[in-house]
Amino acid sequence: MAGWVVYLEFERWKQSLRWQRLGPYRKFADMIERHWDGIAAYCRPENKVSLRMVEGLNNKIRVIQRSTYGYRDKEYLRLKVIASFLPPLPENARLHPH
Repeated sequence: MAGWVVYLEFERWKQSLRWQRLGPYRKFADMIERHWDGIAAYCRPENKVSLRMVEGLNNKIRVIQRSTYGYRDKEYLRLKVIASFLPPLPENARLHPH
């Protein structure tokens, strides 16, 4: 039942954007709506995803975005985010063959 309340609040917020002429927010709201099912599935209590973890992920992605400022390639940013979650290489790993 709580999921419907959240969705109704989202709909109310989205409707308020119509009159405020905030293009980026409308675009953001449209993206959320397109991915609503996946977002809701990810946030189900049985998945045990804490808000702390989600905020940590968001913060890590923001740091990466700041470090890649100036790059316009979204694929590069996506690869940087994915690479940041990989385990570190062992100390004796050679990055460049000699």
